[in-house]
Amino acid sequence: MKLLVRNLARSTTQQDLKSLFEGYGAVQSCTLVMDPKTGASKGFGFVEMPKPGEAKAAMKNLNGMLLEGSQIRVKKAEPKPQTGKPLAVG
Repeated sequence: MKLLVRNLARSTTQQDLKSLFEGYGAVQSCTLVMDPKTGASKGFGFVEMPKPGEAKAAMKNLNGMLLEGSQIRVKKAEPKPQTGKPLAVG
């Protein structure tokens, strides 16, 4: 199950995030979204956990917790909508 983690402190590292979720089970992948211009964290990321029960436990227990001074939000990630149309430029 893929989880969206929002409202992360800019100082939170990918390893910090992975370690936090590993307390609830196996972490398949962990990615912080970075600003391509500055290389700094955009304050959110994704954690993928292979076992839905562990992912749900992590989501329930970590949503709303304080991490490095920020109250994080954890929810199930929604798939990107696939429209099949190219984006309009203009």
